[in-house]
Amino acid sequence: MALAASRAAQVAASHPAARASRRRVARAAAPGDASKSDAFFKGTLSAGPSAFETRYNTATLGPDSGWDDTAEAQAVARVHLMANELYQRVAARNAGETEFLQAFREVLDTLMPLFERENKYLKVLEVIAEPERAHSFRVPWVDDHGKQQVNRGFRVQFSSALGPYKGGLRFHPTVNLSIIKFLGFEQIFKNSLTGLPIGGGKGGSDFDPKGKSDGEILRFCQSFCTSLSEYIGPNIDVPAGDIGVGGREIGYMYGQYKRLTRSFEGAFTGKDPKWGGSLIRPEATGYGTVYFLRRMVQVRGEELKDQRVLLSGAGNVAQYAAEKLLHEGAVPLTMSDSTGYVYAEGGFDEGLLQAVKHAKNVQRTGLRAAAAASGGRLQFCSQAANAMKPSTTATITGSHLHPHPSRPWGTCSADIALPCATQNELDLADAKALISAGVSMVVEGANMPCTAEAAEFLIAKGVAFGPAKAANAGGVAVSALEMTQNSMRLPWTSKQVDDKLQEIMARIFQDCARTAADYGAPNNLRLGANVAGFLNQGSQLGRRAGRGLARKVCWAGSTSKEADIV
Repeated sequence: MALAASRAAQVAASHPAARASRRRVARAAAPGDASKSDAFFKGTLSAGPSAFETRYNTATLGPDSGWDDTAEAQAVARVHLMANELYQRVAARNAGETEFLQAFREVLDTLMPLFERENKYLKVLEVIAEPERAHSFRVPWVDDHGKQQVNRGFRVQFSSALGPYKGGLRFHPTVNLSIIKFLGFEQIFKNSLTGLPIGGGKGGSDFDPKGKSDGEILRFCQSFCTSLSEYIGPNIDVPAGDIGVGGREIGYMYGQYKRLTRSFEGAFTGKDPKWGGSLIRPEATGYGTVYFLRRMVQVRGEELKDQRVLLSGAGNVAQYAAEKLLHEGAVPLTMSDSTGYVYAEGGFDEGLLQAVKHAKNVQRTGLRAAAAASGGRLQFCSQAANAMKPSTTATITGSHLHPHPSRPWGTCSADIALPCATQNELDLADAKALISAGVSMVVEGANMPCTAEAAEFLIAKGVAFGPAKAANAGGVAVSALEMTQNSMRLPWTSKQVDDKLQEIMARIFQDCARTAADYGAPNNLRLGANVAGFLNQGSQLGRRAGRGLARKVCWAGSTSKEADIV
Protein backbone atom coordinates (compact mmCIF):
# COMPACT_ATOMS: atom_id res chain seq x y z
CA MET A 1 0.00 0.00 0.00
CA ALA A 2 1.13 3.53 -0.69
CA LEU A 3 -0.57 4.81 2.43
CA ALA A 4 2.42 6.73 3.74
CA ALA A 5 3.78 7.52 0.30
CA SER A 6 0.83 9.76 -0.43
CA ARG A 7 0.92 11.55 2.91
CA ALA A 8 3.08 14.52 1.92
CA ALA A 9 0.68 15.47 -0.83
CA GLN A 10 -2.40 14.88 1.30
CA VAL A 11 -2.15 16.41 4.76
CA ALA A 12 -0.15 18.11 7.46
CA ALA A 13 -1.75 18.14 10.87
CA SER A 14 -1.93 21.40 12.78
CA HIS A 15 0.16 20.59 15.86
CA PRO A 16 3.99 21.00 15.68
CA ALA A 17 4.88 17.41 16.56
CA ALA A 18 2.71 16.01 13.80
CA ARG A 19 4.08 18.53 11.32
CA ALA A 20 7.62 17.50 12.19
CA SER A 21 6.85 13.81 11.78
CA ARG A 22 5.07 14.50 8.53
CA ARG A 23 8.07 16.40 7.17
CA ARG A 24 10.15 13.31 7.81
CA VAL A 25 7.58 11.11 6.08
CA ALA A 26 7.53 13.60 3.21
CA ARG A 27 11.27 13.20 2.67
CA ALA A 28 10.80 9.48 2.25
CA ALA A 29 7.91 10.03 -0.13
CA ALA A 30 9.31 12.91 -2.11
CA PRO A 31 7.10 14.01 -5.03
CA GLY A 32 8.52 13.08 -8.39
CA ASP A 33 9.97 9.79 -7.20
CA ALA A 34 6.78 7.83 -6.64
CA SER A 35 8.15 4.42 -7.57
CA LYS A 36 11.07 4.76 -5.15
CA SER A 37 8.89 6.01 -2.30
CA ASP A 38 6.25 3.32 -2.91
CA ALA A 39 8.91 0.65 -2.79
CA PHE A 40 10.42 2.15 0.35
CA PHE A 41 7.15 2.19 2.24
CA LYS A 42 6.09 -1.21 0.93
CA GLY A 43 9.26 -2.62 2.43
CA THR A 44 8.83 -0.84 5.74
CA LEU A 45 5.20 -1.86 6.07
CA SER A 46 6.11 -5.51 5.82
CA ALA A 47 9.23 -5.29 7.95
CA GLY A 48 7.81 -3.83 11.17
CA PRO A 49 8.40 -0.68 13.23
CA SER A 50 12.00 -1.33 14.19
CA ALA A 51 12.99 -1.95 10.58
CA PHE A 52 11.18 1.26 9.62
CA GLU A 53 13.09 3.26 12.23
CA THR A 54 16.45 1.85 11.16
CA ARG A 55 15.89 2.25 7.41
CA TYR A 56 14.29 5.67 7.86
CA ASN A 57 17.16 7.18 9.84
CA THR A 58 20.08 5.61 7.98
CA ALA A 59 18.87 5.14 4.40
CA THR A 60 16.60 8.15 4.07
CA LEU A 61 17.77 10.86 6.43
CA GLY A 62 21.38 9.77 6.80
CA PRO A 63 23.58 9.90 9.90
CA ASP A 64 24.23 13.64 9.48
CA SER A 65 20.62 14.67 8.90
CA GLY A 66 20.37 16.56 12.17
CA TRP A 67 17.20 14.72 13.24
CA ASP A 68 17.60 13.35 16.75
CA ASP A 69 13.95 13.22 17.80
CA THR A 70 12.31 10.29 16.00
CA ALA A 71 9.47 9.56 18.43
CA GLU A 72 6.87 11.26 16.28
CA ALA A 73 8.11 9.57 13.10
CA GLN A 74 7.98 6.22 14.85
CA ALA A 75 4.43 6.90 16.00
CA VAL A 76 3.36 7.81 12.46
CA ALA A 77 5.04 4.67 11.13
CA ARG A 78 3.21 2.50 13.64
CA VAL A 79 -0.14 3.99 12.60
CA HIS A 80 0.63 3.22 8.96
CA LEU A 81 1.58 -0.32 9.89
CA MET A 82 -1.73 -0.69 11.72
CA ALA A 83 -3.56 0.71 8.68
CA ASN A 84 -1.80 -1.73 6.37
CA GLU A 85 -2.70 -4.63 8.64
CA LEU A 86 -6.31 -3.43 8.66
CA TYR A 87 -6.40 -3.32 4.86
CA GLN A 88 -4.95 -6.84 4.66
CA ARG A 89 -7.62 -8.15 7.03
CA VAL A 90 -10.44 -6.48 5.09
CA ALA A 91 -8.97 -7.67 1.77
CA ALA A 92 -8.76 -11.25 3.03
CA ARG A 93 -12.32 -11.10 4.34
CA ASN A 94 -13.62 -9.71 1.04
CA ALA A 95 -11.36 -11.53 -1.43
CA GLY A 96 -12.14 -10.87 -5.07
CA GLU A 97 -14.45 -7.92 -4.36
CA THR A 98 -12.51 -5.44 -6.49
CA GLU A 99 -14.90 -2.49 -6.43
CA PHE A 100 -15.54 -2.72 -2.71
CA LEU A 101 -11.84 -2.94 -1.89
CA GLN A 102 -11.14 0.04 -4.16
CA ALA A 103 -13.69 2.12 -2.27
CA PHE A 104 -12.40 0.94 1.11
CA ARG A 105 -8.79 1.70 0.26
CA GLU A 106 -9.64 5.20 -0.98
CA VAL A 107 -11.35 5.95 2.33
CA LEU A 108 -8.55 4.37 4.35
CA ASP A 109 -5.86 6.37 2.56
CA THR A 110 -7.61 9.70 2.94
CA LEU A 111 -8.41 9.10 6.63
CA MET A 112 -4.75 8.70 7.59
CA PRO A 113 -4.44 12.23 9.04
CA LEU A 114 -7.31 11.41 11.39
CA PHE A 115 -5.79 8.07 12.38
CA GLU A 116 -2.46 9.72 13.11
CA ARG A 117 -4.23 11.93 15.63
CA GLU A 118 -6.53 9.24 17.06
CA ASN A 119 -5.65 5.71 16.01
CA LYS A 120 -8.67 4.34 17.92
CA TYR A 121 -10.70 5.17 14.81
CA LEU A 122 -8.90 2.48 12.79
CA LYS A 123 -10.95 -0.13 14.61
CA VAL A 124 -14.11 1.89 14.03
CA LEU A 125 -13.42 1.86 10.28
CA GLU A 126 -13.00 -1.91 10.38
CA VAL A 127 -16.41 -2.20 12.03
CA ILE A 128 -18.00 0.14 9.47
CA ALA A 129 -16.49 -1.89 6.61
CA GLU A 130 -18.43 -4.97 7.69
CA PRO A 131 -22.16 -4.72 6.81
CA GLU A 132 -24.64 -5.18 9.60
CA ARG A 133 -26.54 -7.48 7.24
CA ALA A 134 -26.16 -8.67 3.66
CA HIS A 135 -29.13 -10.32 1.96
CA SER A 136 -28.96 -12.31 -1.28
CA PHE A 137 -32.07 -13.86 -2.79
CA ARG A 138 -33.47 -15.56 -5.87
CA VAL A 139 -35.72 -13.52 -8.18
CA PRO A 140 -37.77 -15.81 -10.46
CA TRP A 141 -39.97 -14.24 -13.14
CA VAL A 142 -41.73 -15.17 -16.38
CA ASP A 143 -40.94 -13.45 -19.69
CA ASP A 144 -43.41 -12.55 -22.43
CA HIS A 145 -42.92 -15.95 -24.05
CA GLY A 146 -44.00 -17.78 -20.91
CA LYS A 147 -40.45 -18.94 -20.14
CA GLN A 148 -39.14 -19.06 -16.60
CA GLN A 149 -36.23 -16.68 -15.92
CA VAL A 150 -34.20 -16.12 -12.77
CA ASN A 151 -31.92 -13.39 -11.47
CA ARG A 152 -30.13 -12.70 -8.22
CA GLY A 153 -31.18 -9.88 -5.88
CA PHE A 154 -29.17 -8.13 -3.17
CA ARG A 155 -29.75 -5.80 -0.26
CA VAL A 156 -26.70 -4.88 1.81
CA GLN A 157 -27.52 -2.99 4.99
CA PHE A 158 -24.26 -1.41 6.07
CA SER A 159 -25.02 0.92 8.95
CA SER A 160 -28.05 2.07 10.92
CA ALA A 161 -26.02 4.15 13.39
CA LEU A 162 -27.59 7.42 12.20
CA GLY A 163 -31.02 6.20 11.09
CA PRO A 164 -32.82 3.67 8.87
CA TYR A 165 -30.73 2.13 6.11
CA LYS A 166 -31.00 4.33 3.03
CA GLY A 167 -29.73 3.76 -0.49
CA GLY A 168 -30.84 2.96 -3.99
CA LEU A 169 -31.54 -0.17 -6.02
CA ARG A 170 -29.55 -0.81 -9.19
CA PHE A 171 -30.76 -3.10 -12.00
CA HIS A 172 -27.87 -3.80 -14.36
CA PRO A 173 -26.22 -6.97 -15.71
CA THR A 174 -22.90 -6.04 -14.06
CA VAL A 175 -24.38 -6.00 -10.55
CA ASN A 176 -22.74 -8.37 -8.09
CA LEU A 177 -22.06 -8.40 -4.36
CA SER A 178 -18.84 -6.38 -4.72
CA ILE A 179 -20.56 -3.54 -6.57
CA ILE A 180 -23.48 -3.44 -4.13
CA LYS A 181 -21.06 -3.39 -1.19
CA PHE A 182 -18.98 -0.61 -2.74
CA LEU A 183 -22.11 1.45 -3.32
CA GLY A 184 -23.40 0.76 0.19
CA PHE A 185 -20.05 1.60 1.78
CA GLU A 186 -19.92 4.92 -0.09
CA GLN A 187 -23.53 5.57 0.89
CA ILE A 188 -22.65 5.53 4.60
CA PHE A 189 -20.42 8.58 4.29
CA LYS A 190 -22.59 10.35 1.73
CA ASN A 191 -25.67 10.04 3.92
CA SER A 192 -23.69 11.13 6.96
CA LEU A 193 -22.63 14.32 5.18
CA THR A 194 -26.25 15.38 4.61
CA GLY A 195 -26.72 15.82 8.36
CA LEU A 196 -30.04 14.00 8.09
CA PRO A 197 -31.02 10.93 10.18
CA ILE A 198 -30.34 8.20 7.63
CA GLY A 199 -28.05 5.18 7.65
CA GLY A 200 -26.36 3.53 4.69
CA GLY A 201 -27.33 0.63 2.45
CA LYS A 202 -27.65 -0.44 -1.18
CA GLY A 203 -29.32 -3.12 -3.26
CA GLY A 204 -30.14 -4.30 -6.72
CA SER A 205 -30.03 -7.16 -9.17
CA ASP A 206 -28.17 -8.41 -12.23
CA PHE A 207 -31.43 -8.02 -14.16
CA ASP A 208 -31.04 -6.01 -17.38
CA PRO A 209 -34.07 -3.77 -18.11
CA LYS A 210 -32.84 -2.96 -21.62
CA GLY A 211 -34.96 -4.60 -24.29
CA LYS A 212 -37.58 -5.76 -21.79
CA SER A 213 -41.26 -5.00 -22.17
CA ASP A 214 -43.23 -3.12 -19.53
CA GLY A 215 -44.92 -6.41 -18.62
CA GLU A 216 -41.60 -8.19 -18.09
CA ILE A 217 -40.26 -5.35 -15.96
CA LEU A 218 -43.49 -5.33 -13.95
CA ARG A 219 -43.27 -9.06 -13.25
CA PHE A 220 -39.60 -8.85 -12.34
CA CYS A 221 -40.15 -5.90 -9.99
CA GLN A 222 -43.04 -7.67 -8.26
CA SER A 223 -40.96 -10.80 -7.73
CA PHE A 224 -37.95 -8.77 -6.55
CA CYS A 225 -40.07 -6.81 -4.07
CA THR A 226 -41.73 -9.96 -2.74
CA SER A 227 -38.34 -11.03 -1.37
CA LEU A 228 -37.10 -7.53 -0.58
CA SER A 229 -40.18 -6.66 1.48
CA GLU A 230 -38.98 -8.93 4.29
CA TYR A 231 -36.06 -6.59 4.97
CA ILE A 232 -37.44 -3.07 4.49
CA GLY A 233 -39.87 -0.61 6.06
CA PRO A 234 -40.13 3.11 6.83
CA ASN A 235 -38.20 2.75 10.10
CA ILE A 236 -35.92 -0.08 8.97
CA ASP A 237 -34.66 0.37 5.40
CA VAL A 238 -35.97 2.71 2.71
CA PRO A 239 -34.75 1.92 -0.84
CA ALA A 240 -34.80 4.34 -3.77
CA GLY A 241 -33.74 4.25 -7.42
CA ASP A 242 -30.36 4.04 -9.14
CA ILE A 243 -29.17 2.89 -12.56
CA GLY A 244 -31.99 0.96 -14.24
CA VAL A 245 -34.49 1.88 -11.55
CA GLY A 246 -36.59 4.98 -12.14
CA GLY A 247 -40.10 6.12 -11.29
CA ARG A 248 -41.69 3.26 -13.23
CA GLU A 249 -39.77 0.56 -11.37
CA ILE A 250 -40.26 2.23 -7.98
CA GLY A 251 -43.99 2.40 -8.71
CA TYR A 252 -44.15 -1.31 -9.56
CA MET A 253 -42.25 -2.28 -6.40
CA TYR A 254 -44.17 0.08 -4.12
CA GLY A 255 -47.45 -1.30 -5.43
CA GLN A 256 -46.30 -4.83 -4.63
CA TYR A 257 -45.09 -3.73 -1.19
CA LYS A 258 -48.52 -2.25 -0.38
CA ARG A 259 -50.21 -5.43 -1.57
CA LEU A 260 -48.01 -7.55 0.70
CA THR A 261 -48.10 -5.36 3.80
CA ARG A 262 -51.54 -3.73 3.38
CA SER A 263 -49.91 -0.52 4.47
CA PHE A 264 -49.49 2.87 2.81
CA GLU A 265 -46.18 4.04 4.26
CA GLY A 266 -42.88 5.55 3.17
CA ALA A 267 -41.03 2.30 2.52
CA PHE A 268 -39.64 3.60 -0.80
CA THR A 269 -38.54 7.02 -2.00
CA GLY A 270 -38.55 8.27 -5.56
CA LYS A 271 -42.29 7.60 -5.73
CA ASP A 272 -44.61 9.57 -7.96
CA PRO A 273 -45.90 12.66 -6.08
CA LYS A 274 -49.44 11.35 -6.67
CA TRP A 275 -48.79 8.57 -4.17
CA GLY A 276 -46.41 10.01 -1.64
CA GLY A 277 -43.39 11.07 -3.63
CA SER A 278 -41.57 14.37 -3.33
CA LEU A 279 -41.34 17.08 -5.93
CA ILE A 280 -37.76 17.70 -7.15
CA ARG A 281 -36.77 14.10 -6.26
CA PRO A 282 -36.04 13.07 -9.90
CA GLU A 283 -33.98 16.23 -10.39
CA ALA A 284 -32.25 16.18 -7.01
CA THR A 285 -28.98 14.36 -7.75
CA GLY A 286 -28.25 16.31 -10.92
CA TYR A 287 -29.36 19.63 -9.44
CA GLY A 288 -27.41 18.96 -6.25
CA THR A 289 -24.24 18.21 -8.20
CA VAL A 290 -24.49 21.57 -9.95
CA TYR A 291 -25.25 23.36 -6.67
CA PHE A 292 -22.05 21.86 -5.24
CA LEU A 293 -20.16 22.83 -8.39
CA ARG A 294 -21.54 26.36 -8.10
CA ARG A 295 -20.08 26.70 -4.60
CA MET A 296 -16.70 25.48 -5.85
CA VAL A 297 -16.77 28.05 -8.64
CA GLN A 298 -17.88 30.85 -6.30
CA VAL A 299 -14.98 30.37 -3.89
CA ARG A 300 -12.72 31.03 -6.86
CA GLY A 301 -14.46 34.33 -7.39
CA GLU A 302 -16.06 33.09 -10.61
CA GLU A 303 -19.52 32.07 -11.82
CA LEU A 304 -20.86 29.23 -13.94
CA LYS A 305 -22.04 31.47 -16.77
CA ASP A 306 -20.29 30.60 -20.06
CA GLN A 307 -18.20 27.80 -18.50
CA ARG A 308 -17.75 24.95 -20.99
CA VAL A 309 -18.67 21.59 -19.46
CA LEU A 310 -17.89 18.02 -20.58
CA LEU A 311 -20.69 15.86 -19.20
CA SER A 312 -20.96 12.07 -19.24
CA GLY A 313 -24.07 9.97 -18.77
CA ALA A 314 -27.54 10.38 -20.23
CA GLY A 315 -29.65 9.05 -17.39
CA ASN A 316 -31.44 10.82 -14.59
CA VAL A 317 -28.35 12.46 -13.04
CA ALA A 318 -26.84 13.70 -16.30
CA GLN A 319 -30.14 14.94 -17.73
CA TYR A 320 -30.93 17.13 -14.74
CA ALA A 321 -27.33 18.23 -14.28
CA ALA A 322 -27.42 19.45 -17.88
CA GLU A 323 -30.76 21.15 -17.23
CA LYS A 324 -29.45 23.01 -14.20
CA LEU A 325 -26.23 23.94 -16.03
CA LEU A 326 -28.36 25.59 -18.70
CA HIS A 327 -30.31 27.44 -16.00
CA GLU A 328 -26.99 28.73 -14.63
CA GLY A 329 -25.81 29.91 -18.04
CA ALA A 330 -23.13 27.25 -18.45
CA VAL A 331 -22.47 25.47 -21.75
CA PRO A 332 -22.86 21.65 -21.64
CA LEU A 333 -21.00 20.16 -24.60
CA THR A 334 -21.45 16.38 -24.35
CA MET A 335 -23.60 13.57 -22.98
CA SER A 336 -22.91 9.83 -23.17
CA ASP A 337 -24.29 6.33 -22.71
CA SER A 338 -23.04 2.78 -23.25
CA THR A 339 -23.21 3.17 -27.04
CA GLY A 340 -21.08 6.32 -27.27
CA TYR A 341 -21.54 10.04 -26.77
CA VAL A 342 -23.01 13.09 -28.46
CA TYR A 343 -21.22 16.40 -28.95
CA ALA A 344 -22.85 19.78 -29.54
CA GLU A 345 -20.34 22.16 -31.05
CA GLY A 346 -22.24 25.24 -29.92
CA GLY A 347 -23.33 23.67 -26.67
CA PHE A 348 -26.62 22.09 -25.65
CA ASP A 349 -29.80 24.10 -25.47
CA GLU A 350 -33.24 23.11 -24.18
CA GLY A 351 -34.18 21.63 -27.57
CA LEU A 352 -31.14 19.34 -27.77
CA LEU A 353 -31.60 18.27 -24.16
CA GLN A 354 -35.22 17.39 -24.90
CA ALA A 355 -34.03 15.25 -27.83
CA VAL A 356 -31.81 13.30 -25.43
CA LYS A 357 -34.60 12.95 -22.86
CA HIS A 358 -37.02 11.70 -25.51
CA ALA A 359 -34.54 9.12 -26.80
CA LYS A 360 -33.67 7.84 -23.32
CA ASN A 361 -36.95 8.20 -21.42
CA VAL A 362 -39.61 7.63 -24.08
CA GLN A 363 -38.02 5.65 -26.90
CA ARG A 364 -35.63 3.95 -24.42
CA THR A 365 -32.91 3.81 -27.08
CA GLY A 366 -29.32 5.00 -27.38
CA LEU A 367 -27.97 8.46 -28.10
CA ARG A 368 -27.66 7.73 -31.80
CA ALA A 369 -31.43 8.29 -31.99
CA ALA A 370 -31.05 11.67 -30.28
CA ALA A 371 -28.37 12.67 -32.79
CA ALA A 372 -30.59 11.57 -35.68
CA ALA A 373 -33.42 13.73 -34.37
CA SER A 374 -31.24 16.80 -33.82
CA GLY A 375 -31.08 17.96 -37.42
CA GLY A 376 -27.32 17.58 -37.51
CA ARG A 377 -26.68 19.66 -34.38
CA LEU A 378 -25.55 16.64 -32.33
CA GLN A 379 -22.58 14.62 -33.51
CA PHE A 380 -22.69 10.98 -32.39
CA CYS A 381 -19.27 9.52 -31.55
CA SER A 382 -18.38 5.95 -30.61
CA GLN A 383 -15.50 3.51 -30.73
CA ALA A 384 -16.58 2.30 -34.16
CA ALA A 385 -17.18 5.80 -35.50
CA ASN A 386 -13.71 6.89 -34.40
CA ALA A 387 -11.83 3.69 -35.23
CA MET A 388 -9.83 5.33 -37.99
CA LYS A 389 -8.91 8.45 -36.00
CA PRO A 390 -5.62 8.74 -34.09
CA SER A 391 -6.12 8.28 -30.36
CA THR A 392 -4.04 11.39 -29.60
CA THR A 393 -6.25 13.70 -31.67
CA ALA A 394 -9.47 15.22 -30.42
CA THR A 395 -12.61 14.75 -32.48
CA ILE A 396 -13.16 18.46 -32.96
CA THR A 397 -10.39 20.74 -31.79
CA GLY A 398 -7.39 18.84 -32.93
CA SER A 399 -4.34 18.54 -30.76
CA HIS A 400 -4.95 17.27 -27.23
CA LEU A 401 -5.37 13.74 -25.93
CA HIS A 402 -8.48 11.65 -26.51
CA PRO A 403 -7.60 8.12 -25.35
CA HIS A 404 -11.08 6.54 -25.40
CA PRO A 405 -13.07 7.55 -28.49
CA SER A 406 -16.34 6.28 -26.99
CA ARG A 407 -16.03 8.61 -23.98
CA PRO A 408 -16.35 12.40 -24.03
CA TRP A 409 -13.10 13.12 -22.14
CA GLY A 410 -10.79 14.89 -24.57
CA THR A 411 -13.39 15.67 -27.21
CA CYS A 412 -12.70 19.40 -27.11
CA SER A 413 -11.33 22.15 -24.92
CA ALA A 414 -13.41 22.74 -21.78
CA ASP A 415 -13.35 24.28 -18.33
CA ILE A 416 -15.20 21.69 -16.24
CA ALA A 417 -15.84 17.93 -16.36
CA LEU A 418 -18.86 16.26 -14.74
CA PRO A 419 -18.65 12.45 -14.86
CA CYS A 420 -22.27 11.38 -14.25
CA ALA A 421 -22.44 7.87 -15.74
CA THR A 422 -21.02 5.02 -13.64
CA GLN A 423 -18.10 3.85 -11.54
CA ASN A 424 -14.54 3.96 -12.92
CA GLU A 425 -15.59 5.64 -16.15
CA LEU A 426 -12.72 8.14 -15.98
CA ASP A 427 -9.25 6.58 -15.72
CA LEU A 428 -5.73 7.97 -15.60
CA ALA A 429 -5.51 8.34 -19.38
CA ASP A 430 -8.79 10.25 -19.36
CA ALA A 431 -7.53 12.47 -16.54
CA LYS A 432 -4.47 13.37 -18.60
CA ALA A 433 -6.76 14.12 -21.54
CA LEU A 434 -8.77 16.51 -19.36
CA ILE A 435 -5.62 18.35 -18.33
CA SER A 436 -4.63 18.55 -21.99
CA ALA A 437 -8.08 19.97 -22.80
CA GLY A 438 -7.70 22.74 -20.24
CA VAL A 439 -10.11 21.39 -17.62
CA SER A 440 -9.48 22.95 -14.21
CA MET A 441 -12.41 21.48 -12.25
CA VAL A 442 -13.85 17.94 -11.99
CA VAL A 443 -17.00 17.20 -9.99
CA GLU A 444 -18.26 13.63 -9.62
CA GLY A 445 -21.97 13.24 -10.30
CA ALA A 446 -21.89 9.43 -10.41
CA ASN A 447 -20.71 7.08 -7.66
CA MET A 448 -16.89 6.75 -7.77
CA PRO A 449 -16.65 7.61 -11.49
CA CYS A 450 -12.93 8.41 -11.25
CA THR A 451 -10.42 5.67 -10.60
CA ALA A 452 -8.13 6.25 -7.62
CA GLU A 453 -5.21 6.95 -9.94
CA ALA A 454 -7.23 9.49 -11.92
CA ALA A 455 -8.44 11.32 -8.81
CA GLU A 456 -4.96 11.48 -7.30
CA PHE A 457 -3.47 12.71 -10.58
CA LEU A 458 -6.06 15.45 -10.96
CA ILE A 459 -5.62 16.66 -7.38
CA ALA A 460 -1.83 16.61 -7.73
CA LYS A 461 -2.14 18.76 -10.86
CA GLY A 462 -4.12 21.37 -8.96
CA VAL A 463 -7.50 20.53 -10.47
CA ALA A 464 -10.35 21.44 -8.12
CA PHE A 465 -11.97 18.08 -7.33
CA GLY A 466 -15.51 17.58 -6.02
CA PRO A 467 -15.85 14.01 -4.69
CA ALA A 468 -18.97 11.93 -5.27
CA LYS A 469 -19.75 11.44 -1.58
CA ALA A 470 -20.33 15.16 -1.31
CA ALA A 471 -21.25 16.33 -4.80
CA ASN A 472 -23.96 13.77 -5.60
CA ALA A 473 -25.54 13.67 -2.14
CA GLY A 474 -28.49 15.73 -3.36
CA GLY A 475 -30.49 12.68 -4.39
CA VAL A 476 -30.39 10.95 -1.04
CA ALA A 477 -30.90 14.29 0.73
CA VAL A 478 -34.23 14.83 -1.04
CA SER A 479 -35.09 11.16 -0.44
CA ALA A 480 -34.71 11.90 3.27
CA LEU A 481 -36.91 14.96 2.79
CA GLU A 482 -39.46 12.68 1.10
CA MET A 483 -39.35 10.43 4.15
CA THR A 484 -40.04 13.50 6.30
CA GLN A 485 -43.02 14.50 4.16
CA ASN A 486 -44.39 10.94 4.33
CA SER A 487 -44.12 10.96 8.13
CA MET A 488 -45.82 14.35 8.34
CA ARG A 489 -48.46 13.40 5.76
CA LEU A 490 -47.76 16.85 4.34
CA PRO A 491 -46.27 17.50 0.85
CA TRP A 492 -43.99 20.46 0.21
CA THR A 493 -43.87 22.68 -2.86
CA SER A 494 -41.09 22.45 -5.42
CA LYS A 495 -39.61 25.69 -4.15
CA GLN A 496 -39.60 24.48 -0.56
CA VAL A 497 -37.76 21.30 -1.49
CA ASP A 498 -35.35 23.04 -3.84
CA ASP A 499 -34.50 25.68 -1.23
CA LYS A 500 -33.77 22.94 1.32
CA LEU A 501 -31.64 21.08 -1.24
CA GLN A 502 -29.56 24.18 -1.91
CA GLU A 503 -29.08 24.71 1.83
CA ILE A 504 -27.97 21.10 2.30
CA MET A 505 -25.49 21.18 -0.60
CA ALA A 506 -24.03 24.48 0.63
CA ARG A 507 -23.64 23.01 4.11
CA ILE A 508 -21.97 19.88 2.75
CA PHE A 509 -19.50 22.01 0.82
CA GLN A 510 -18.70 24.10 3.90
CA ASP A 511 -18.26 20.99 6.08
CA CYS A 512 -15.89 19.43 3.55
CA ALA A 513 -13.87 22.63 3.09
CA ARG A 514 -13.66 23.29 6.83
CA THR A 515 -12.61 19.74 7.63
CA ALA A 516 -9.97 19.71 4.90
CA ALA A 517 -8.49 22.91 6.33
CA ASP A 518 -8.62 21.52 9.89
CA TYR A 519 -6.55 18.55 8.76
CA GLY A 520 -3.94 20.65 6.98
CA ALA A 521 -5.14 20.11 3.43
CA PRO A 522 -7.09 23.22 2.41
CA ASN A 523 -9.10 22.79 -0.79
CA ASN A 524 -8.77 18.98 -0.72
CA LEU A 525 -12.50 18.30 -0.68
CA ARG A 526 -11.94 14.58 -1.20
CA LEU A 527 -10.13 14.33 2.12
CA GLY A 528 -12.60 16.70 3.76
CA ALA A 529 -15.62 14.69 2.62
CA ASN A 530 -14.21 11.38 3.84
CA VAL A 531 -13.07 12.70 7.22
CA ALA A 532 -16.25 14.69 7.89
CA GLY A 533 -18.52 11.83 6.83
CA PHE A 534 -16.53 9.32 8.82
CA LEU A 535 -16.48 11.41 12.00
CA ASN A 536 -20.27 11.84 11.93
CA GLN A 537 -20.63 8.08 11.62
CA GLY A 538 -17.63 7.03 13.71
CA SER A 539 -18.51 9.19 16.69
CA GLN A 540 -21.86 7.41 16.99
CA LEU A 541 -20.22 4.00 16.83
CA GLY A 542 -17.57 5.13 19.29
CA ARG A 543 -20.20 6.23 21.82
CA ARG A 544 -22.07 2.95 21.36
CA ALA A 545 -18.83 1.03 21.83
CA GLY A 546 -18.18 2.95 25.06
CA ARG A 547 -21.60 2.04 26.42
CA GLY A 548 -21.07 -1.55 25.35
CA LEU A 549 -17.75 -1.75 27.18
CA ALA A 550 -19.39 -0.32 30.28
CA ARG A 551 -22.04 -3.04 30.09
CA LYS A 552 -19.29 -5.60 29.66
CA VAL A 553 -17.67 -4.47 32.92
CA CYS A 554 -20.98 -4.36 34.82
CA TRP A 555 -22.01 -7.79 33.61
CA ALA A 556 -18.64 -9.52 33.97
CA GLY A 557 -19.18 -13.23 34.17
CA SER A 558 -22.64 -13.11 32.62
CA THR A 559 -23.61 -14.98 29.48
CA SER A 560 -24.69 -11.80 27.67
CA LYS A 561 -23.38 -11.52 24.13
CA GLU A 562 -20.98 -8.69 23.37
CA ALA A 563 -21.82 -8.49 19.66
CA ASP A 564 -24.10 -5.51 20.17
CA ILE A 565 -21.46 -3.10 21.45
CA VAL A 566 -21.28 -1.36 18.06
